Amino acid sequence: MKAAIYSRIFEAEQQKDVQLFFDELYRQQIIPVVFHPFFNQIKNKIQLPENTLTFSTTEDLTDEIEFIISFGGDGTLLDTISLVRDKKIAIMGVNFGRLGFLAGIGREEVVEAIRAIVQRAYVVDARTLIHVEADLPLFGDIPYGLNEFAIHKRDVASMIKIHTYLNGEFLNTYWADGLIVATPTGSTGYSLSCGGPVVFPDAGSFVITPVAPHNLNVRPIVVPDSSVISFEIESRSGDVICAMDSRREIVGTSIQLAVRKESFKISLVRLNENNFLHTLRNKLTWGLDRRN
Repeated sequence: MKAAIYSRIFEAEQQKDVQLFFDELYRQQIIPVVFHPFFNQIKNKIQLPENTLTFSTTEDLTDEIEFIISFGGDGTLLDTISLVRDKKIAIMGVNFGRLGFLAGIGREEVVEAIRAIVQRAYVVDARTLIHVEADLPLFGDIPYGLNEFAIHKRDVASMIKIHTYLNGEFLNTYWADGLIVATPTGSTGYSLSCGGPVVFPDAGSFVITPVAPHNLNVRPIVVPDSSVISFEIESRSGDVICAMDSRREIVGTSIQLAVRKESFKISLVRLNENNFLHTLRNKLTWGLDRRN
């Protein structure tokens, strides 16, 4: 069995846990294929098997690789989406960051997680992606994201107007700093911080959430993920920011934009006990009340 290993940055405080991780891979006879820039950071600090395999691009991820394991926070896990794309590779996130809502496996659980892989004692959650279509090239050959697509005003520019349509029918004009279209996975991210609802991962919906709307009666709305959501934008500055997860591009307001559900899904690996309700209670401290 082969597993790809991805991370952005290696920090000295992680050395013990990362070494423990690679030692357990070796004991369980899992062959690591390490992201090359990360390999260069750890090769003189971590004892690795001789002739450790590496990868640099999505083309290097062959069919032999069953899993990709990310070390870091949710942003690091989001990077793996652009590497895995539509390959049949499951993604496991080990949280070395802060909140770790997506990277839900703690660093103290790495040995348990590896053994769960070998014993097939894990759960795979299929997660919907959001795809953007435009009359100009956006986000290269990765025009999709796991969390959300957002339109946002630039810097200190005035608020913008976003005319929004659902399957071609006018929905609303948002006078706001921006607008978010979140997947169920992304409903606990940027959308939540802007007042959007939490949506279960298998809900089959998108959440449209305005950012700092000027109209007090405008609220987030949940729509079926079979919908095509299109936009027309007005801005005094002449351009806006389009964001897909952590990637951003500046575009003119004349751009034609629409989002829809991507044609494929990605697979997130979790340990059996770490279901969505468990994550809500622990990461968002739901139920943290002295009366409970």
